[in-house]
Amino acid sequence: MISFKTIKRNTPIATLIKNYVNKKSGKVTESRKEIRRRFDYLDCKDQNKIVLAFLESGMADRQWAYSKALNFWDKSFEPKVKELWELLHEEKCSWVIIRHFPVEYIARNIDEFTGERDYYFICLRLAQDKDFVIEREKLSHTDYLAVLFHTGRNIKEDEANDILFQIVHENTVRRPSIELSLLDRYANRSKGAVITPIDFKEVNLAIYYLRKLDCSHVTSLFEEWNDSIRRDISNSPEFKAINRLDLDDYEYMEAAICVAKKYAYLALDDKYKNLSDPDIDTILQSKKWFTESIMEKSMHKMCEPVGPKEDDADILKKMMEMNPSLEKLVGDFDLHVVESEIPF
Repeated sequence: MISFKTIKRNTPIATLIKNYVNKKSGKVTESRKEIRRRFDYLDCKDQNKIVLAFLESGMADRQWAYSKALNFWDKSFEPKVKELWELLHEEKCSWVIIRHFPVEYIARNIDEFTGERDYYFICLRLAQDKDFVIEREKLSHTDYLAVLFHTGRNIKEDEANDILFQIVHENTVRRPSIELSLLDRYANRSKGAVITPIDFKEVNLAIYYLRKLDCSHVTSLFEEWNDSIRRDISNSPEFKAINRLDLDDYEYMEAAICVAKKYAYLALDDKYKNLSDPDIDTILQSKKWFTESIMEKSMHKMCEPVGPKEDDADILKKMMEMNPSLEKLVGDFDLHVVESEIPF
């Protein structure tokens, strides 16, 4: 005995399409499901019929059809896709147009494409014409470098150098909810590792494209700068503190990234800094590990032998003069020195 499921799976694709198109067939839902299951393995003529049929349907089916048209493009889709785009301006429809429509049409309607990454993909098509002027401000640093590489353009060394340090600046002043989101996937994430600017994913991606763009001299100089940051971090009190404190692996990496941000920012040329930049030590003071390390260091100093005429207030004042971070911490927590009533 042949089951219903076996009959369904052996239904000719032409019948499925017919039942799908005929909204009164009572078989639209099951035909849709079976068509989608088979689509990638069908003859291109059947695929074309299906895409056009789904483009004529409701929003959910149109969205599916756009994704298939994107990867199984046929010139016969153009009139319907154009009609839908000009009528509805659906995002997935714009992807199909940007990838497959004539560049003349894209250029004439460039202002209509407002998706977050539309301009990047438009540039990949239009920037191959050397007369096309790239609107730099519409692209991220790494998207700009990618466009230059993929369209056979060049970049001057001064501009390449500026882009690298601008990316470093943006990464150091950024305050993401999760610091690990800044990190490149191949960065050393083991406890005890020194994180440096080159471990930030945007910096690493920029270096990749700059090498592709024959800017190896720029990247070599940047790597030397990065090595100097590595030495600064290794010798820093913050790095020593996070290796001394009882932090789990996640906390350690979050702290190591913060330390990298601080010393990268301090090493930046002033031309890459802005007056609106947040104070780096203020940012660090919001971190539990930093507060603990400062307090631990302060307590250690308070236990050191002092002269007989110096009271606690004098000691604390001198410590704050030597350590601006401690002074800020005392102010933030509204701390006061209480004279000890126990004689020494």
